[in-house]
Amino acid sequence: MNSGFGQSCRGYYLLTMLGYPKVKVLHGGYDAWVAAGLPVTKDVPSPVSTSFSVLPEAGDILIDAKTMLAAVGEPGIALLDVRDIDEWIGESSSPYGKDFCPRKGRIPGAVWLEWYRMMKPTAEGPRFKSKNEILAECATVGITQSTPVNLYCFKGARASNTFLALKNAGAKDVRMYFGSWNEWSRDPSLPIEEGLPMEAKLTKAA
Repeated sequence: MNSGFGQSCRGYYLLTMLGYPKVKVLHGGYDAWVAAGLPVTKDVPSPVSTSFSVLPEAGDILIDAKTMLAAVGEPGIALLDVRDIDEWIGESSSPYGKDFCPRKGRIPGAVWLEWYRMMKPTAEGPRFKSKNEILAECATVGITQSTPVNLYCFKGARASNTFLALKNAGAKDVRMYFGSWNEWSRDPSLPIEEGLPMEAKLTKAA
């Protein structure tokens, strides 16, 4: 997150949701720009205010808790949790502290693909994986380019990173539950799963 992947991708998601027509993210951010020897300045710009038309249909990539709940148990829709592992297994409620939220766990039926897995280390810092590498990661949890995906994390930053990665990899139907665990965990009427996602069982040799 310190690299800016979280902040810039969240900006990308929000502008896309509003229907802004031209949104790009600089791969590698400012560090990559400087490493490439490209020009920088200390001049402070004077932006000019303007406006653009919000496109209601663009908001389809934003879903709320009610829509997320309706997708629980719905065959064919992947509920994708991209939080860190301690949040996924219910040891912590948030990246801000173990007990920041009242409940720990995950949305029932979710699959887990930690957001870090969309990137790989390079000499210049973390970079997004290639399209095929991202699709290979998705295949480990049964997600293809045509799978409808409902993303969530804690409050949208890490999920925005995954949103951009999936779109770059050709995923056709990706939406985000922007309230994510920060909202879901605070509503006791919403179901959660706690503990380890599956029971580990040892098989005895015949």
